[in-house]
Amino acid sequence: MALLYTQEQREFIRMVQEFADQTLTPEVVSKYDHLGQCPVELFKPAFDMGLHMLEIPEEYGGAGLPYSTTAMVFSKLAEYDAGYAITLVSTFVALRSVMLAGSADQARRFADIIEPGAFAAFALSESDAGTDAGSVKSTATRDGDDYILTGEKTFITNGSIANVYVGIFRTADTGNKGLSAFMIERSREGISVGAHEDKMGLRLSDTSTVNFDHVRVPASNRLGDEGAGFKVAMNSLNLSRAFVATLAAGIMQRALDESVSYARIRSQFKRPIIRFEAVQEMLADMAIALETSQVLIHNTMTMMDQGNLVRKEGAMTKTYVTDALQRVVTDAVQVFGGYGVSKAYPVEKLMRDSKVFQIFEGTNQIQRVTIANELDKEYAGKEVGR
Repeated sequence: MALLYTQEQREFIRMVQEFADQTLTPEVVSKYDHLGQCPVELFKPAFDMGLHMLEIPEEYGGAGLPYSTTAMVFSKLAEYDAGYAITLVSTFVALRSVMLAGSADQARRFADIIEPGAFAAFALSESDAGTDAGSVKSTATRDGDDYILTGEKTFITNGSIANVYVGIFRTADTGNKGLSAFMIERSREGISVGAHEDKMGLRLSDTSTVNFDHVRVPASNRLGDEGAGFKVAMNSLNLSRAFVATLAAGIMQRALDESVSYARIRSQFKRPIIRFEAVQEMLADMAIALETSQVLIHNTMTMMDQGNLVRKEGAMTKTYVTDALQRVVTDAVQVFGGYGVSKAYPVEKLMRDSKVFQIFEGTNQIQRVTIANELDKEYAGKEVGR
């Protein structure tokens, strides 16, 4: 591989692999995939390992690992089940909002909730506010030293299992500039959870509607200034999009592993199908897609570790890798032939898990708009030609 791992990174990956071999067996994953349930009890050993604290700074009791290392850890976990991995990663989506826009006190309070073994959720999307995040209608009304939060959030990963939310609410009727971000403890009165989404893939991940019915939070729970919510959300998502790609790379690795192994033992016309040029081309393209994706992810993570918000780079990474993922899992199913669409073989599930990666954290269509807009800014005033 093009990436050169440090000894520490190799050790973390080895530990995660040993953990997943014992906890996320094919039988366990298949059971909960069939049920469409998030197996909360299966996260206790992950908590015991501290996988929920990897990004939390050391001063708040976490491991304080760089993004480039946590990316490798969660990519390995996604090889076993991306739904399980994204349940842990979603806590860090909320965390990044707190770390980017919140105070030291807010960061400590967030970490104190998570440390015993808990989840967090980032609550932005609504029924009419997905790609168009500026259309958020849920409101936060100032009442003395408090805010009253009212509205419904949809498609919230970890929605029903979160102990703390970071939510985006409207504090003024001024478009994107009228949104504010809040840290909201689950223990507050007025929070209820609606139906869990019966999804095509990532079925071990909880995705639910969360209702806020006149939920009172102190003004000290607001992250950043009033009106800064859209910026808080976008800056956090810029970083999170690269982590979406990280999980996608884990699925790609699993698809390649399964496909090569199967092609070596499956025979037709008295020879293994890996000897057929058509199959070799598919396997080679899968390997190329995985390798280039991993290098792109690592470069973006390194930029993030250096403090860059990677608006363009995060969008490029998410778009390229998740589009490549669709081709890889499609080829994996093709290598398996008729068995590829059978639930008795793993690639059927990998294909189901993959599609949503082009949709969440901002559709790949809107990512291309973001990339083009950033290019427009970069080239403003530049001379054309040489």
